[in-house]
Amino acid sequence: MADKDMELDHLFAEARQRRDALPDDLVVRIQTDAEAVRLERLSKPPTQGLWSRITGQLGGWQGLGGLVAASAAGVWIGFSAPAFLPDPASFVGGQDTAYLVSDLGFDTSFLEAAE
Repeated sequence: MADKDMELDHLFAEARQRRDALPDDLVVRIQTDAEAVRLERLSKPPTQGLWSRITGQLGGWQGLGGLVAASAAGVWIGFSAPAFLPDPASFVGGQDTAYLVSDLGFDTSFLEAAE
């Protein structure tokens, strides 16, 4: 058994030392084929449309669905804010900030003109 292992190790060592070169015509065919594939890929336009690429970047339809759900929840929370927060729709009307601060019940003495 040990003789067979030694013979096998000797064959592996010999195979590691010997480097056979590829025939020149095979190397030329491989490089020609690689260049043809590269030029074919460069000449084709992308097959995916804009919407498919955007959806893919966002994680597919699952990611896009989560983004829509989170956006809808943010809009809902933004427009139906809790009672202790000021109404964001009143900011659109361009109300006076002194009115908004005094409406919250805070001390507005800093708004009075100081001499």
